[in-house]
Amino acid sequence: MSDRTLIEEIEVAGRELVGRVTELIREGNVRRVIIRKENGEVLLDLPLTAGVAAGGALVAVAPALAAVGAVAALLARVKIEVVRVK
Repeated sequence: MSDRTLIEEIEVAGRELVGRVTELIREGNVRRVIIRKENGEVLLDLPLTAGVAAGGALVAVAPALAAVGAVAALLARVKIEVVRVK
């Protein structure tokens, strides 16, 4: 049985970005997280390797999330594109 790829888009306030992305990574079935401005411009593209433990993934992307969190706090809304494997 092959894996199915599902893509969803979530819109959040900039100040909620880091917390929401952290939740998504902890879910474990997320393979890629793309953070975009409202106009569609990509702020960050986080590919997550299949089978990476959630704790390890958070440690690996923490510096990038901190930087994006600082920028996103200045933005009213951002979009999170989530690629999942089911």
